[in-house]
Amino acid sequence: MLDAMAFDKEGFLRDLDDWTPEVAAQIATGEGIQLTPAHWEVLNLLRTYYAQYDASPAMRPLVKYCTLKLGIEKGKSIYLLGLFPGSPAKIGSKIAGLPKPDNCL
Repeated sequence: MLDAMAFDKEGFLRDLDDWTPEVAAQIATGEGIQLTPAHWEVLNLLRTYYAQYDASPAMRPLVKYCTLKLGIEKGKSIYLLGLFPGSPAKIGSKIAGLPKPDNCL
């Protein structure tokens, strides 16, 4: 696995190319999350969003993108909070190996 130098002080990967599903599982475990197929669906969507827009989405754009790509039931903040408690955009991006969204604290 990766050493501590591969991560910034908030636990985000410094190099996006270091990301693998195994690294995602390691980060998720550190966040107290056991990844399920529902998590992977959103993580893959986050990576697609990043590839398309060259940015990690904040919460509103994430909800809109989930609605567009996954449907109205999964495009709700309550659904995303169930998967990634606290801050779905921030924690989801971290596990997906992406930079922290710009407007997340």
